[in-house]
Amino acid sequence: MSKASVMNKAWIAALVLPSMLGAQDISFNLFSSLAPKATSKVEVSLDGILLEMASKFMDDKDPEEAKVKGILVGLKGIYVRSFKFAKPGEFSDADVQAIRGQLKGWSQLVSVQDAEQNTGVFLKTDGKKIMGLVVLAVEPKDLTVVNIVGVIQPEQVRDLSGRFGIPELSGTGKKTPEKK
Repeated sequence: MSKASVMNKAWIAALVLPSMLGAQDISFNLFSSLAPKATSKVEVSLDGILLEMASKFMDDKDPEEAKVKGILVGLKGIYVRSFKFAKPGEFSDADVQAIRGQLKGWSQLVSVQDAEQNTGVFLKTDGKKIMGLVVLAVEPKDLTVVNIVGVIQPEQVRDLSGRFGIPELSGTGKKTPEKK
């Protein structure tokens, strides 16, 4: 193989590899040990290409779908890991701290802590732009992490609530369709 051919392949790899790597801001490696203990799990990994494809199926005439489609334009990825366990104690405070440790340097926008829940919303900023958002929700038998990568405003999370594996966020003001 010629030197030029090797160099061309190196350049192609340098250009292609970053797009193949996940855009997520936090590592989900921790969950490989927790997943087998869970009684149910939700794992969503939507990169920019999949989000773009999903947006093409949205109806521009439906105001709700048009709003979500507009949000997706600025996103590079949506990653969700949600686990339910049979009993409390099947994941530890150390597991939660391992996630929180990855968020050093992020701004914590919301913190709710009591005996039944420990929830935080974290923002990654670049100047005045929000470049990423993480929701960490911990309950005695539930652990959920939502990582949205890309330009987003916190109020836009409400519009993504209940879509793409993002749990329905209580108090978002979204109306639940009445059953007939």
